[in-house]
Amino acid sequence: MNTTFTYKRKDGRTPNQLRQVSLSYGIYESAAGSILFEMGKTKIICAVSLQNGVPQFLRGKGAGWLTAEYALLPMSTTTRTQRESSTGKKDGRSIEIARFIGRCFRTIADLSILGERTITIDCDVLQADGGTRTASITAAYLALAKAQDKWLKARIIDKPFITETIAALSVGIVNDRALLDLNYEEDSIASADFNFVLTESGKVIEMQGGAESAPISWEQFEEIRRMACDGVANLFTLCGMSVREKKIPVQQSTSSSGEREERIPLFSLKNRQNTSL
Repeated sequence: MNTTFTYKRKDGRTPNQLRQVSLSYGIYESAAGSILFEMGKTKIICAVSLQNGVPQFLRGKGAGWLTAEYALLPMSTTTRTQRESSTGKKDGRSIEIARFIGRCFRTIADLSILGERTITIDCDVLQADGGTRTASITAAYLALAKAQDKWLKARIIDKPFITETIAALSVGIVNDRALLDLNYEEDSIASADFNFVLTESGKVIEMQGGAESAPISWEQFEEIRRMACDGVANLFTLCGMSVREKKIPVQQSTSSSGEREERIPLFSLKNRQNTSL
């Protein structure tokens, strides 16, 4: 493994440093939980809703379901992405990522608590600069946690259904060196690229990826694994435990519906980012 870092990241980050993280809650008044999640230049809006009914294979069993949808909005990339409604067909990549998101969250949700109701997680990419699927996972967890709180307060459910806190990050090999949280430019030249979805308790939900231009050694893979674990731990501090335990100041605002919304000052998250990495 080379010890000399020959690739200089254009945004000035060190190899194991996350991009700047910003959160803004309550984007949609009609959603049980919603968030604008920004990681560097990647921006995701995530919303969570609950509807009566379940897929046919679950009817009559008294259990709920969770599903997800994912889409790149038209100008989220440098080349305009056509809407599925105009093309008349679904994009294969969007379907794969939506299934990935739904699958991850079904592993940490006790859906028997919902009764015969379905949770839908909608992830829309406003701007894509690498890591949209991993950013969608982290954003979706934060929105889902807000939705759970709302449903508990409204007595729609009688106990929490989320069983684990989760977050996700990408790690890649560029110029024979591991880099955390790749942006688009880095991802496009990486010789290997992996996505990790991990729990706060240290368990693995899913790992996707592999070598793209050359095989990697087990030594390199072990470095990737360690970097992912450390990076996700920082994400939990930035927007997981800090949010749930109110370790950073939270501003209160009132929506037009009269509900009090929590908004985390973006400067607080940015300051924590600078001091924790």
